[in-house]
Amino acid sequence: MGLRIAIQGIKGSNHHQVAKDYYGDDIELVECMSFHGLVDELLEGKADKGIMAIENSIAGSIIPNYALVYDNGLHIIGEHYLNIHHNLMVLKGQSLTDIHEVRSHPMALLQCREYLKTRPHIKMVEDVDTAETAKQIEEHSLKGIAAIAPKVAAELYNLDIVASDIQTIKNNATRFIIVKTKNKELPKEDINKASVRFITDHKRGSLAAMLNVMSDCNLNLTKIQSLPIIETPWKYAFFVDVTFDGYANFEKAKALLNIMSENFKVLGEYKNAMV
Repeated sequence: MGLRIAIQGIKGSNHHQVAKDYYGDDIELVECMSFHGLVDELLEGKADKGIMAIENSIAGSIIPNYALVYDNGLHIIGEHYLNIHHNLMVLKGQSLTDIHEVRSHPMALLQCREYLKTRPHIKMVEDVDTAETAKQIEEHSLKGIAAIAPKVAAELYNLDIVASDIQTIKNNATRFIIVKTKNKELPKEDINKASVRFITDHKRGSLAAMLNVMSDCNLNLTKIQSLPIIETPWKYAFFVDVTFDGYANFEKAKALLNIMSENFKVLGEYKNAMV
């Protein structure tokens, strides 16, 4: 039995593609219909690792997932970037002219809006997952219904692709993080990226001081995302990704940032997938 990998969605989804790219085919897929469900599978020991989308080059950050990682004590052990390709697929024997309704995840529909606007007779219907619609078309022999999904979904569910790469912006990528309940998967010499979370004092220059420390320690800031502290109105936590050439630089920064901020926590230390 291979690694048990929890994903949001089902076989044929982009999360499934990332699992295959990152871990190969010798895996046991744990399908979850929500990110909360994915976290539960990890915490209950029903999955070894999980894959979560965290940001898209067009739509931006998937903000609730930052909170899920922190609130549940998960550790980021890796990342993967996937170029997103949206394809219009139908039941075998159907054609583009037969389609009167298209179903997919809201994000997929949004990213294919310009293409769909040229076919106003096709009704757009939001669904929970891109691959789920493809599966339903095959299982129930749905005629006149199309799915927007990755190519792997058409292969798995025996559908015909009637239009390829229909996303409005062709250079469309999503960053995924690999999470688990325990940290430390890599030796220090292989680590060149980290994700941290902290709260700054509510006074002028607090965040700037933190960023200056990162710069002085030769860290490259690649992402900063703020989230409100629910129990404390108008106070924010910052989720930050940094890259570095030497782990010693990050260790020095950690010591300083821990002193200068509240609730400083390292969410993950891993290998930069962009290098």
